[in-house]
Order: sequence, then structure tokens, then C-alpha cells
Amino acid sequence: MKRFPVRLCAGAVLSVLLASAHAQEPVLIQGPKIAIDSSDMRADSLRMPQEMRDTVLSRPQTVTQIASNLYARRAMAQRAESIGLEKDPEVVAALRIARDKVLSDAYLAKIDKEHALSDSVAEGLARNLYKAKPERFKSPEQVQVRHILVSGTDAEARAKIEKIEQELKAGADFAQLAKERSDDKGSAAKGGDLGSFEAGKMVPEFDKAAFALTKPGERSGIVQSKFGYHILQLEARQPAKMRSFDEVRNELIQEIQANAQQEARVADAQAMQKEAQINKEAIEAFAAGYTPKPIKTAP
Repeated sequence: MKRFPVRLCAGAVLSVLLASAHAQEPVLIQGPKIAIDSSDMRADSLRMPQEMRDTVLSRPQTVTQIASNLYARRAMAQRAESIGLEKDPEVVAALRIARDKVLSDAYLAKIDKEHALSDSVAEGLARNLYKAKPERFKSPEQVQVRHILVSGTDAEARAKIEKIEQELKAGADFAQLAKERSDDKGSAAKGGDLGSFEAGKMVPEFDKAAFALTKPGERSGIVQSKFGYHILQLEARQPAKMRSFDEVRNELIQEIQANAQQEARVADAQAMQKEAQINKEAIEAFAAGYTPKPIKTAP
């Protein structure tokens, strides 16, 4: 429902501006009185995370579904106008807020573009930040382990893990046993591999056993945790190190660009807000018309 007022806004408030643009766009769905064209699809795609847009819009079936939904929404908007709903005070207010949202988002995008730093300036600031706060870029010691889990802590579970331990001592392949016998199905598919992690990321008993291993291939004894019984095998141990500038360059540049744009947004908004006068009496009267509902708690 979030796009409903935006569609009405585009039709009711910006129709003159959009008319010429729509005339030049390929029509995806045509009805008796309305159409959905490429510009509608691009506008609707702005609600998606940017990294997903190309993937979503590259699928004809998905585009058809989205365009069909937009057509239904626009048809509903047209029907609403035909019966006078656009004159309802609440709808008028919703249209006003929707219009504000569309235009203010466009204005913020303009601010972002105007305050985007050049690559050379952003990289220079990134290097300064890297030198000024080296503690941010310390990577703690990590271990990479495989494990086999038998769920439960009863006698039957203990017997199962002891049998697995004996098979490992007899030369069975750890990864293969993990695939066949581990109750942690997520890691079992990868031969029990949990990837790399730093201290404190696992439950205490597991964490202690993992960091007690020193040489690749070394196994722990049977370790009990709240999940059951485990056997661990060390794959690799990575000492604490300082991440190089090249490793963090891109994330620092993104951070600096985002900060510069956010500062510009805040400064602009604060300058506008200084012109406003707050009517405390009206605000208090408005708030008094609402009674908080009690929060239900679980029995």
C-alpha cells in the first residue's frame, strides 16, 4: 500500500510535467485509459536496494508481474478519483505527504550529487583516517575449525560421540564423518567447516576448545555445550594483524562519501528548521487526543 499515494501524487500533482516524458517512453502495459511505461518501472524500482535492481529488472517475468501490479494500482487510483475520493480530507493530506516525500527525496539526491567528493579527495581523507585511528583496523586472532555435533547430552548422545571419536582415532576422514553424522546440518554440508571466527563468537565451551588448538589437523577431545557434544578439528589459525590500507580503502571511501553527504543534508535541514516556529499548545492538544494502548506481555 505504500506506493498508492505516490501514484496518485504523480497523476494528480505532476501530470503536466510527466506527460511529455511518458509520451517518449516504451509502453509495457496498455489499458483502455491508462498505461504503464518504462519510466514507471524505473520510478518504482527506487524502492529496491540499488544492488538488487539490475537483477530484478533483468527478468521479463518479474518485470511483467511488477508492471501488472502497477497497472492495477493506477487503475484503482483512477477509479478512486472517479468517485471523488481525492477530495476526502485524509486522502488530501496523504497526497500532500506523498508529494513531499517524492520531491524531498529528489532534493536530497541533488544535495548528495553536489557534495560528492572527488576520488582523489576522498582517498586522501581515507588515508588520513587510516593513519589517525589505527586501532580501528586491527584484525584479532582467528581460528578456522570443523566440528561434528551430536545433539543432546544424554547417555545415548554420549555413546554416539564416543563412537565417532574412536573412528577418527582409527583414521576416518573428519570432513566425511561430519557430512554423514553431524547434527549441525548447516556446516555438515561443508564437511563441518565453520569458517574463521574470533574469540567470543561461539558458546564459551566451544570457544575455549577452538582456541586451545594450535596446529592444523589437531583435534579436540569431546566438548559439551548447550547444543550437545562436539569434536573440533583445527583447519587454520590466523594471528592478529593490522589490515592494510588497500584492504580497507573502499569501505573508508564509502564511509567518507556518506559522511560528507549526510553532513550536507543535516546542515540544509537545520537551516530550514530555524525558520519554523513550534506551536507547543497545538502539539500538546494533538497528543492529548491519543491514549497509549497497554503493551501485552506473554503469560
